Amino acid sequence: MGSTHGATAEAPHYYVPAPSNWPMVGMISMIFTTFGASMVVNKVMVGWFPLLLGLAILIYMLRGWFGAVSSESESGLYNRKIDVSFRWGMSWFIFSEVMFFASFFGALFYARVITLPSLGDFDHKLLWPDFAAAWPHAGPAGTIDPFGTFGPFWLPTINTALLVTSGFTLTVAHHALRANHRQKAINWLIITLLLGFTFVGVQAYEYMHAYADLNLKLSSGIFGSTFFMLTGFHGLHVLIGAIMLTVVTIRLMKGHFKPDQHFAFEAAAWYWHFVDVVWIGLYIIVYWL
Repeated sequence: MGSTHGATAEAPHYYVPAPSNWPMVGMISMIFTTFGASMVVNKVMVGWFPLLLGLAILIYMLRGWFGAVSSESESGLYNRKIDVSFRWGMSWFIFSEVMFFASFFGALFYARVITLPSLGDFDHKLLWPDFAAAWPHAGPAGTIDPFGTFGPFWLPTINTALLVTSGFTLTVAHHALRANHRQKAINWLIITLLLGFTFVGVQAYEYMHAYADLNLKLSSGIFGSTFFMLTGFHGLHVLIGAIMLTVVTIRLMKGHFKPDQHFAFEAAAWYWHFVDVVWIGLYIIVYWL
């Protein structure tokens, strides 16, 4: 992510980078990661080796590729046209993430509003006479072990408070950077990171409680599937966002970014506010309704 907000006099032309090996490295990491993950999911434990190798290559690729972009940006190679291209790229990326989560919310809507009432209507009473069309449900066939569910109190509400507060502290950090108060921006970013990583910790505790005490698992019918896919992928996105903000904080400590030239900060902030908004919808629909 390059810090490209604002035109620079040093770059009067559109910068075209030299050919790069990083996309090829990323492809290799995806091959190992996908192959290993498919083996692990199918309980082939040797799959952990290609999975971890793929993740290690991915981290190496991200560090190298983003490091190259940062160096180009700090060297004054970018101008306003590059800034616009970065902004469009990040905007479309976040839009793709919106559609990603929309697919899971859509699956939950279909299960609750269409499929469940359909299974409980008169036509299906001959097949499942004891079925009650009430959410959450383990399904009409009786093949899913009984499980408990979560209400909004207290872990989900605590996590909501953590994320909403982190959005505020991140905004304060951004305003501090724009006012050229670097140390203040760093301090508020550190607070944001603490809130974000605490959220991930609470989420992990919630999962342990679900498996150990509620018998709620990914295999617990449509409810378990939608619950863990929505909350799990959101937790992953929070972790990714926290890593992005960690990199931004380190760059700030190194003296990168200017009050009018800090798109890497803005891109990470866009992403963080996006996961905030997704969580609000998830909190209401999954835990309250």
